[in-house]
Amino acid sequence: MDYYKLLGLDRNATTDQIKKAYRKLARKHHPDLNPNDKEAQKRFQQINEANEVLSDPESRKKYDKYGDQWKHADQLEAAQRERAAAGGGGFGGGGSFQGFGGFQPGQEQDLNDIFGSMFGGARGQARFRGHDYQAELQLSLREAAETKSRTLTVNDKQIRLTIPAGVENGQTIRIKGHGGPGMNGGPAGDLMITFNIAADPVFKRVGKDLFLTQELPLYTAVLGGELTVPTLNGQVKVTVKPETQNNTVVRLKGKGFPVYKKEGSFGDLLVTYVVKVPTNLTEKQKDLFKQLAKS
Repeated sequence: MDYYKLLGLDRNATTDQIKKAYRKLARKHHPDLNPNDKEAQKRFQQINEANEVLSDPESRKKYDKYGDQWKHADQLEAAQRERAAAGGGGFGGGGSFQGFGGFQPGQEQDLNDIFGSMFGGARGQARFRGHDYQAELQLSLREAAETKSRTLTVNDKQIRLTIPAGVENGQTIRIKGHGGPGMNGGPAGDLMITFNIAADPVFKRVGKDLFLTQELPLYTAVLGGELTVPTLNGQVKVTVKPETQNNTVVRLKGKGFPVYKKEGSFGDLLVTYVVKVPTNLTEKQKDLFKQLAKS
């Protein structure tokens, strides 16, 4: 896939333009806003991947040069230098990987065959980067709200992983060097971990904000008073204004979800009041409502 097209950008896009395009598309395809939509979840992962590559200057430089083979940039450049030292010149096409041996970025070809054709029978001299491993990690919403340490076992090796608070559902992080082993002294691949955050029975998350539906007694809605509201960090008391209407939304600043890799920064909690009509009224209580209605 073309990372620039995926984000709706041209190749001269600035860092700010990349960031702006990513945020816009991430909101549109966020799994929390598209429940049970596998295509939206897939697109969200692709958008995260594109942003991860293009927002990093070194990764973007490699991608711009090698296209979807950018992960093999170190091997390709090392092979090019080795071939040049042996008197074989570059890759052709002015030293660009594109055009060598009829290869075009995006085609499925065996890199072993490509390097084999470059070095003849001396294929064993070429170094190859190991494959990336893909893994999924399940978290609850409350687990994702706290920095956690997890121990994963990959190829019989234990990896201690620190998960920063605020990870997104569908977000993928890269752990360098914990993928498949390299060949002929080449570097190991990376471990790509995608987070699946389960829906919470109380809160709905959209980015850094949390949403909550809270019952409000009729008497409190009419006369005002205090109401106890749950948050991720325990109960808080909220002052309810007199004559509060059904479906009124109040914003509790800083009571939302932690912002990823920004310690001490939190979103907001938006509480929607649903006025609860009393039931099983006595005759006396009904008479009082009738008097109120007449007045």
